[in-house]
Amino acid sequence: MSEHYQKQAYRVSLCTSAVNALLAVFKLAVGFVSSSSALLSDGVDSACDVFSSFIVMIGVKVASKSPDEDHPYGHERFECISSIVLALIIAASGIGVGYAALVNIFSGAMEAPGLLALAVAAVSIVAKEWMFRFTRRAARRIRSDSLMANALNYRSDVFSSCGVFIGVAGARLGFPALDAIASLVICALILRSAIEILLDALSKMLDSSIDKETLTQLQELVLKQEGVLALDDIKTRQFGSRYFVDVEIACDGDLSLREAHAIASRVHDEIEHHFPETKHCLVHVNPYGEEH
Repeated sequence: MSEHYQKQAYRVSLCTSAVNALLAVFKLAVGFVSSSSALLSDGVDSACDVFSSFIVMIGVKVASKSPDEDHPYGHERFECISSIVLALIIAASGIGVGYAALVNIFSGAMEAPGLLALAVAAVSIVAKEWMFRFTRRAARRIRSDSLMANALNYRSDVFSSCGVFIGVAGARLGFPALDAIASLVICALILRSAIEILLDALSKMLDSSIDKETLTQLQELVLKQEGVLALDDIKTRQFGSRYFVDVEIACDGDLSLREAHAIASRVHDEIEHHFPETKHCLVHVNPYGEEH
């Protein structure tokens, strides 16, 4: 990741951290005054989001370091590690939210929240949707896994805030239990988001292949190159937000070494040009024979 993209990631994280900090303060304060367990739970979630943004910034910082003697392939996988840490933090906040909701339900200490709680929930929905779109756009532009994980967390927060709004509204209409039930819904949404982020990060840590659609496009690109008579094999593995590509092509066995090398170089360059997510590409040339 270039220094320019790194600065963009920092700017996005700092901006969303500031918004989350304000939301957390308002939600916790209004939730306490209005006796809304759902809004208090959402406030705790927003406070955790502030911390998660700093986790993302650390991940981007380390992942953008240049290759060195001990890490010749770079540090991109650190973004996966930061995503795993982020998922665990999100899961912990979700469990806390669920526990608090169950305590309120079984204790019977439920009151109808004030009108201000409803207004704060509505503001949160709009703010979280903006943060989701803002962060996702930046994550796609700079190809950052940890930033995208944070964006997915914000999308989960949108649904959480919708649950708060419904719960508070229902409680004010005479169903106080809905406020606590909304907290349980928030818990489930938070945990689902954490699991999705965790599974995605683990998949990229375990050298999983890239998606089938991209793999098919790679195969078609290789076969279109002049001099390539067959595609013998193609292997891919994810490395953080990028991936490695190993290709075996078949060419005319009577070609000179210089000619075969030129074909392999062209295949290599075309792959890296059309698929900029490629971190490294290796092309091996086999003689075209009867087995084809």
